[in-house]
Amino acid sequence: MNLEVNDVVQLSLADPVFAACFMVVTDPKPWGAQGYVRVPGGGNAYYRAKTENMEFIGKAVWVQPEDVPDGV
Repeated sequence: MNLEVNDVVQLSLADPVFAACFMVVTDPKPWGAQGYVRVPGGGNAYYRAKTENMEFIGKAVWVQPEDVPDGV
């Protein structure tokens, strides 16, 4: 899986914390990705997920301004 910043992945049902949630990727890694799950009512829960525990969904249209890299 070749992830990029602002990609959206769905976390596996086997994930112990965010089963079936959507995560916006902020930092792709060789082992998976770091990103955030938006919390209802406001705020983000930052998380790390392994490649085998997520599936690519698409690109996020609206993201947190601090998570947009320069030049994007």
